[in-house]
Amino acid sequence: MEAVKNFIRNEIVLVVAFVLAVVSSFVVHPDNKYIDYIDFRTLSILLALMITMAGLQRLQVFRQIGELLVAKMSSIRGVVLVLIGLCFFSAMFITNDVALLTFVPFSIVTLSISNRRDLYIIVIVLETIAANLGSMLTPLGNPQNLYLYSLTGMSLGAFIKLMLPYSIVALILLIICGFVFVKAAPVTLAEKHIYERTKRDRNMIAMYVFTFLVSILVVARALDYRIGLAIVVVLTLVFDRRVLRKPDYSLLFTFIFLFIFIGNIKRIPALSDAIGSFLQINEVGVSIFLSQFISNVPAAILCSGFTNNVDKLIIGTNLGGLGTLIASMASLISFKQYSYIDGADKKKYMGVFTLANIIFLIVMCLIYILL
Repeated sequence: MEAVKNFIRNEIVLVVAFVLAVVSSFVVHPDNKYIDYIDFRTLSILLALMITMAGLQRLQVFRQIGELLVAKMSSIRGVVLVLIGLCFFSAMFITNDVALLTFVPFSIVTLSISNRRDLYIIVIVLETIAANLGSMLTPLGNPQNLYLYSLTGMSLGAFIKLMLPYSIVALILLIICGFVFVKAAPVTLAEKHIYERTKRDRNMIAMYVFTFLVSILVVARALDYRIGLAIVVVLTLVFDRRVLRKPDYSLLFTFIFLFIFIGNIKRIPALSDAIGSFLQINEVGVSIFLSQFISNVPAAILCSGFTNNVDKLIIGTNLGGLGTLIASMASLISFKQYSYIDGADKKKYMGVFTLANIIFLIVMCLIYILL
């Protein structure tokens, strides 16, 4: 029973999606239309990316890059700006989840050996905001972008152009915060990890760089998603099958259950019309609002079933990742990492996190209004 409680606690979004899918199936009984609900292209790209990122993360490629950059800094402000920048820019390509899983623990260690434990909260909060806002620039940045991008049929350039103004403003704000909240002070990072790469490790890195390029070709619609996924899975099975245990498969099942739920709701005229009417009031505002309570990935899937203005959902669900702790599930990763620290002040973290997110959300919404 305790194991079940822990599973529900850790996978609450998956459990809710499953319950919604099951309940809706009693109204719209399973038939041959169910298979049409599922966006296999999105699921295939997501799985290929998760396998690739798990492989590179296991080889500590991202952490090594981070250490090299941080080692060049001579002031704590410089170190903090690099840490924030790593989350912001890496999230565009390795997803916000992987960026935070990689660089938040690294930041905790870096600040600890720098004797700047007083910066834990502000740095981790800014890193979380950086990862969530950096990830919005590309379809690869987060799951909802990948899904909505697949729906639109827009080009990669058009997607980046849509989100570029928000990314530029976000980066400027993050840099300002780094200067305001972290005073310049000398720092010496004496502890350095030495990476000894074997020939096999180097070959594995090369393989995962290749599978990443394959994923980009699929995202850019230059390669069929089935061929792309087959290449990634076969290579991993042959050369590094242990990595296949690492991806977050619960996310894939969450998508599937949500696809079933939304597909069924669309076949219930009264509900479909009501949701569609509500969404048409303001797609961006509604998707931001829903994200605060159900997180932006479910909000994207839910809203996409009832509007053709997918570009507005892209904006709304990306901005909607700001706000509450569950607005973006990636934010929970940072919170958990912080909570493992001895003497962690969770109430203070939540206060700083919420205030900072609200401020950034207000600014991002103002940019949307001005544009």
